[in-house]
Amino acid sequence: MIRVQQEAFDAGVEQQALLQGRSDIGAVVSFTGLVRDFNERPEVTALTLEHYAGMTEKALEAIVEDACGRWPLQGVRLIHRVGCLTPGDPIVLVVVASAHRRAAFEACDFIMDYLKTRAPFWKKEHTASGNYWVAERSSDHQDAARWEEACNN
Repeated sequence: MIRVQQEAFDAGVEQQALLQGRSDIGAVVSFTGLVRDFNERPEVTALTLEHYAGMTEKALEAIVEDACGRWPLQGVRLIHRVGCLTPGDPIVLVVVASAHRRAAFEACDFIMDYLKTRAPFWKKEHTASGNYWVAERSSDHQDAARWEEACNN
């Protein structure tokens, strides 16, 4: 289940929905990303996230399909917010279920690494000194590249 939405989400409710009626799941790993009050500049007052409707969802689906092909997963929930958010607001939720913990941990990490580098989202930070588009980070690409290296070994 993949959603791109403006509304806030409740991580606990989403996890419970994933587990509803299931007894084959032995591990659930989740990640919630939040808006920080600092990034490229201090004192971030807001963050605007934009996306390309349709294209973004397809990119997220491809990332989840890739994860499901690499690990034996029983379920994935991926929610990413768009619109204007303020520090402390949740941005992204990834919940991964598997029979075993290692697969759930690795798949959750993989999904976040690929989401940061392969999903078409644009972020504009708002500060007292002005607004600016957030640049890509080489560290995000290095994190994602380790999964390619793992496949080649």
